[in-house]
Amino acid sequence: MKLPYSAPVHPPLESDSRILLGPGPSNVEPQVLQAMAASMVGHLDPFFLEAMDRIQDLLRYAFQSQNPLTIPVSGTGSAAMETAMANLIEPGDPVLVCVNGFFGERMADMARRYQGEVRILQRPWAEVFGLEEIEAELKARPAKVVAVVHGETSTGALQPLEGMVDMVREHGGLLVVDAVATLGGVPLLVDELDLDVCYSGSQKCLSAPPGLGPITIGPRAAAALAGRKTAVGSWYFDLTGVQKYWGKERTYHHTAPISANFALYEALRLLAAEGLEARWARHRRCAELLWEGLAALDLTLLIPEPYRMVTVTTVRVPDGVNEAQVRARLREEFHIEIAGGLGVLKGKVWRIGLMGHSAREQNVAALLGGLEAILH
Repeated sequence: MKLPYSAPVHPPLESDSRILLGPGPSNVEPQVLQAMAASMVGHLDPFFLEAMDRIQDLLRYAFQSQNPLTIPVSGTGSAAMETAMANLIEPGDPVLVCVNGFFGERMADMARRYQGEVRILQRPWAEVFGLEEIEAELKARPAKVVAVVHGETSTGALQPLEGMVDMVREHGGLLVVDAVATLGGVPLLVDELDLDVCYSGSQKCLSAPPGLGPITIGPRAAAALAGRKTAVGSWYFDLTGVQKYWGKERTYHHTAPISANFALYEALRLLAAEGLEARWARHRRCAELLWEGLAALDLTLLIPEPYRMVTVTTVRVPDGVNEAQVRARLREEFHIEIAGGLGVLKGKVWRIGLMGHSAREQNVAALLGGLEAILH
């Protein structure tokens, strides 16, 4: 029988080595890639079940939380975001989303799709929120869910979280925190802050390949989930089912991405071996070296230092410079990847990430040298 379509012919996949200094993904350590290449086992194999227990233990260390429901969602950081929204929001629930960048807008979009009555508290991109303005909104209209981005990678702004949970709780709400670009890179103590829900992504400061979204659910959020009057709007992200797979029951839910979890395990093991405080210090040291070097090149930063992320730095593009051409030359001539702006900042900024394995002094020096060669 002759097939109607002939087989396409393509070369084997061979990628060039790059220094990844964008807002994610970050470079992955060789041990993590090696773990990902381990022999395949079944998703209910005793070996994998033991790895699941270890991953949860390591994630609790990374989050600094003892929440029983702490798991990696099978999906990217956006999947963890959707898990948070799907499980907490029922149709008609009042939701307040603090939007000061691209990913705050994404949270609001997801909340609407789960039929929440969404109210937006807007700040100009690159600014952060004060407790008093959030409280004023909650006094005017209490919300069941309040959502905020800890590190907004579209702008490089770091949102202070101190005191936020107590204020949200006074008005009967649950606080959801997006820590996709901050977990493992900056101080974040989930239990000390008493966060209700906090989620992240595997590919940034944790330095695993993209594909998993760590999330931790506090006791108040777990109680809200248990007390829902309606079924969770997403079957796949419904934690009432997923937690039975990750819990003692080990009830089949879906075929977990085995290799991705092996990689996450090794990445988290390396994080624990380095120590959170040492890793936080390494990220800050590299960021400060970058800031000093950018200033020496007469480049200005978008975010003032008190609210500046150390994991993602936004740099204003000088007048008369084609930002896309600079990024292309960095990639082609120096094998370095950085990112351009999103939304209202498109064409106006570069976004430089120093996260996980990519947060190295030699990477900062390589980038500064490349920028100097291209710009001057």
